[in-house]
Order: sequence, then structure tokens, then C-alpha cells
Amino acid sequence: MTEKDLLYTLALQHVSNIGDITAKRLISFCGSAEAVLKEKKQNLAKIDGIGQAILSDIHNAEHLKAAEQEIVFIRENKIKVSYFTGDTYPERLKHCIDGPILLFQTGNINLKNQRIISIVGTRKITTNGIAFCKNLIEELTPYNPVIVSGFAYGTDITAHKEALKNNLQTIGCLAHGLNQIYPKVHKKYMVNVEKNGGFFSDFWSSDAFDRNNFLKRNRIIAGLSEATIVIESAEKGGSLVTADIANSYNRDVFAVPGRVTDLLSIGCNNLIKHQKAMMLSNPLDIPYILNWELENANKPAVQKQLFVELNTQEKQIYNYLLENNKQQLDTIAITCNIPIFKVSSILLNMELKGVIRPLPGKLFELV
Repeated sequence: MTEKDLLYTLALQHVSNIGDITAKRLISFCGSAEAVLKEKKQNLAKIDGIGQAILSDIHNAEHLKAAEQEIVFIRENKIKVSYFTGDTYPERLKHCIDGPILLFQTGNINLKNQRIISIVGTRKITTNGIAFCKNLIEELTPYNPVIVSGFAYGTDITAHKEALKNNLQTIGCLAHGLNQIYPKVHKKYMVNVEKNGGFFSDFWSSDAFDRNNFLKRNRIIAGLSEATIVIESAEKGGSLVTADIANSYNRDVFAVPGRVTDLLSIGCNNLIKHQKAMMLSNPLDIPYILNWELENANKPAVQKQLFVELNTQEKQIYNYLLENNKQQLDTIAITCNIPIFKVSSILLNMELKGVIRPLPGKLFELV
């Protein structure tokens, strides 16, 4: 978009009582943000949802002045701006009725033809939650997904760090302008995130920090992604709001189950119980349900290779099956002392390498 278009769109955003849904309605009626701000009040009054509060403020010259100041910040800080109908605007977010009319961005984000998932959860993530999140991202790495989260404490920063560790693109959706970072302790991760991903926000640099912004931010997390994954959550929490928003967008939602006595499993268990999320017990449930396939160039050969490379745990299972012939998945997990959710993904990798084959009754044998 041109700087003139940006100026008038920012000015429209600055009008009191105009949110994204109303702004889109006005732009659709008038043709552009500039046309909206120059339209006669009696014509704007014909639009549904446009009341006296908006009409009395829409022609205020202060909106253009504020927009000019924000453009200075955008220009000086090389902020990328995407308009809600533009080519650079995230495709999935275009289908969200309340998606922001302007999306501000830093870093090197590339969402073209990408698999995008959001990982959210409690800020007080447990050691079990951290372990699951790490294993989830590690197992999904061959599918090269983009990992989206909110850059907050706990689950969010765990997901971002693991994405970086596995060289995956990661995006932090912020609840404030791009002139600050919250929490400040996470500032040390910003450079690496922007090298392999970046940050999105729809807040201005002049917007005051407000905890209510986190709820507004969550619609971007849910809207960017084809699926939202809740790792852990208490009975109430922001991640449950994100899950509800994702459901409203008709996106897939997954929740990691836990013991009924664990306070930070109540939220996930309730999502599953009320059929608002699918149970996620194995990381490879994600590509299976979302119908992801490995790219041919990265897909291991299915036929057995003479010198196939196996990691330590794959060698352990291989040697066990070599000595004991075909065995059940549960037996393999117990005997090899590997968690069953981990064994499932290891066996799948070995199958893709052409080392083993599955048999009826959850049996596996060497090829």
C-alpha cells in the first residue's frame, strides 16, 4: 500500500469506537479509508453499526495528525505493514472477520505455502509440559512447520526457544506496539526470533500497555494458524480463550490431556470433554490429522537400505526386535524403558526408513 493509503487507514483506526469489523464495513461501503474519512456524515449514517459516537468523531483532524506521527515511527524503525486485502497479509487471517485491518511486522517472516501451528498454554508450565512441548516440536521438525505463540512466560517462550533450537521459523504475536517488549526478560531472544521469523502486532507504538490487550492479541495467534495446540491450562486462562477463538474460526484445536487431579490439566481436559479440542497424546497425531506429508526430497526411503542410519533409541529397538522377533508396541516401550508416546514416533521413523513394518495387533517386526 502507498504511504497515503497507510496514512488514511491509520487515521481511520484512530477514530473512537471503530474496531476492525466496523472499519472493514466502512471501507467496503466507501471504497477506501480515505473515502471513508471524506464521506458526508449523512451517508455514513446509513451504514449498519455507525452511530452518533462515531459520526461525531470521524472528521476530527487529530486522527490524521496521530497517523502522521505513527508513520514516522514505522519509517524510522523499518516496520513492515500489511493491509487486510494485500498480498503480504497472512492468508488464513484474511478469513477472520475480526482480523486487523493493518498488521505490523518485524523480522524475516515467510508464510507462503507454510504449515503454521500455534502452541499456547499456561505461564506456569510444569516440567512435564516443557518435556511434551520439546518433544512435540522435535518430532514435527521434519514437516518444517512455523511455530506461532505469544512470546509470554511459560509455554509461549518454551515453544519459541524449541523452534529456534530445531531451526524452525517462529513468530511472536505481541500485545503491544513494536517499540517495546513484554516481558522485558525475553528481550534477549528477539534477535534470534527475527533472524528466523519475527513479530506481529496490530498495536501502535503510542498504545498504552494494557493486560486486556493479551485477549485481543490471541485472535491473531489463532487466526494465523491451521491448528492451535494447548499444552497445559488451569480451569481459566488466556490459552483457553485462544482455543475458543480458533474454534470460532473453524480451525483444528488440540489439547494435551493430564491427570484429573492436576490443576494445570483441568483446562485441557475440559476442552477434550466438551469436544472443543482433540486429544493430543502423540506428536505425530498432528501431521496425521492435518494430513501433512513429508516432502519427497526429505522423505526417507521406504525400501530398506544397506547402511541405514539409526539414532541411539532406534538402534536399541532394532536390537531388541532382532533378538525377540515381532513384538507389541507396549512391550517394546516397557522392555526398552522408553515412554510409549516416544516409542510410537520412533517406530514410525523406523518404518519410513524401511527398517521395520507394522503388523495387525500393534505388532512390529524387522523387515
